[in-house]
Amino acid sequence: MERVKGIGGVFFKSRDPGALLEWYREHLGIEHAHGCASFPWRRAEAPERRGSTVWSPFAHDTQYFAPSEASFMINYRVDDLDAMLNQLRAAGITVDERIEESEFGRFGWAMDPEGNRLELWQPPASEDDES
Repeated sequence: MERVKGIGGVFFKSRDPGALLEWYREHLGIEHAHGCASFPWRRAEAPERRGSTVWSPFAHDTQYFAPSEASFMINYRVDDLDAMLNQLRAAGITVDERIEESEFGRFGWAMDPEGNRLELWQPPASEDDES
């Protein structure tokens, strides 16, 4: 069975993402660049492997979370995106047919039973699990 390996990111809607990023920087010390913050970490079972978790506000009217009407979306890290998507389809779960590939890795989407869109992310093999 394919399993989630961790949380790759937390994304949420905001009326003013830029101002909110600055509020979090000023009051909680969360530094940001390019509209998000990145929290680095190392794997407990393989400390030489690095990774990061992204935290980012999106515009309140973003369609990136659609068809979900939720104000948030969580990105989950997986080792094999295709295997995970096929496993979800076989279980009758709604899976977006689109797969996005970039220098950041491979991305796919599905819906949970409460209508929340979730993002699945397979980091690029050429990197040390960094986003």
